[in-house]
Amino acid sequence: MTYLYIIIGAIFVNNFILAQFLGICPFLGVSKKTDSALGMGIAVIFVMGVASIITYAVNLLLVKWGVEYIQTIAFILVIAALVQLVEIVIKRFSPGLYNALGVYLPLITTNCAVLGVAIVNVTPSYGYNLIQAFLNGIFSGVGFTLAIVLMAGIREKLVHSDIPESFRGFPITLVAASIMSMAFTAFGGMI
Repeated sequence: MTYLYIIIGAIFVNNFILAQFLGICPFLGVSKKTDSALGMGIAVIFVMGVASIITYAVNLLLVKWGVEYIQTIAFILVIAALVQLVEIVIKRFSPGLYNALGVYLPLITTNCAVLGVAIVNVTPSYGYNLIQAFLNGIFSGVGFTLAIVLMAGIREKLVHSDIPESFRGFPITLVAASIMSMAFTAFGGMI
């Protein structure tokens, strides 16, 4: 049951974008088309999942050596290396997606949602073991993907909607994001 709580919590209740407001830059920047949003989401799922395992192991070493104060720097280095790997793979196998993601792909390195999941996984109050940390990383990425793809779908529909001039573009995007955030808050009653 603990694993189910972690999965549902990561996707819906503690969604990094819509509940914790982390990772807003790619959420608003890449969510114009569903295909690029899905590509970004898959890249974030991969980075969060692998980073969860590696940063968990790195943290064990940092604690063993008594240098846990460099945790954030170590985690950013791990995440940066993983993002470079993802960038190389996407550029090689999907140049169209690579061009669509543009500057937002390297920005996964500084995406606070990715760093946030790595820090949550090693926070003693959560008490995650390696499997729980991995599940939290993967399904936090799934929650990120769900939010960004939903927003992309909404934005694609809004382009063809009759919206007052003052709300067109970015303002209506922020309104839609706030309504999505309120909707996701209702999932808090599930756990």
